[in-house]
Amino acid sequence: MNSSYLSMPERRAVRDRRQQKFRALLIGSFRARRRRSRRQGCAAVAALDWHPPKWFAVALLILILSLIDSLLTLVLLDHGAVEINPLMRFFIVAGGRLFALVKLGLTAGCITLLIVTTRSRAFGRSPAGPILYLTAVLYVGLVAYELWLLDALRLV
Repeated sequence: MNSSYLSMPERRAVRDRRQQKFRALLIGSFRARRRRSRRQGCAAVAALDWHPPKWFAVALLILILSLIDSLLTLVLLDHGAVEINPLMRFFIVAGGRLFALVKLGLTAGCITLLIVTTRSRAFGRSPAGPILYLTAVLYVGLVAYELWLLDALRLV
C-alpha cells in the first residue's frame, strides 16, 4: 500500500449524516435528489424522495373534509342520527373528541400511505395516485350529503 495514502488526514465528518433524520427530511424537501426512479419500470416505494405538491394539496383537502365530516357527524348524532360504522360508534360512545382524533388519525395515516405509493401500481394496472382524487371526491359527496341531512332537519 502507498504510505502517503495512510498519512492523509481523515476527511469524513465526525457525525454520521444518516443519523440526522429531521434535517434530512427538511433539506430533502427543498433539494430532492430523486424525482424519478433510476430505472425504467421501477415502482418501488423507496425509489423516490420527492412527491409533487399536487399530492400535498389533495391530501390537505381530504384532511379538511374529514374534519368537517367529523363535526357534522357529531351534530347529526346530537339530533337523533345513528352511526352505522361499529368502530366509529365505539369511539363516539367513548367521547366526541376521541372520535374526531381517531378519525383524523386514521385518515391521515391512509393518506400518507397513498402519497408514498402514488407512483406504484394499484391492483397491478393503474397508478395509485388517482385514488387520492377519488377519495377527495367521495369526501365532498359525503359532506354534501351531511349538509343535506342537516337542511332536512332544518339545522342549517
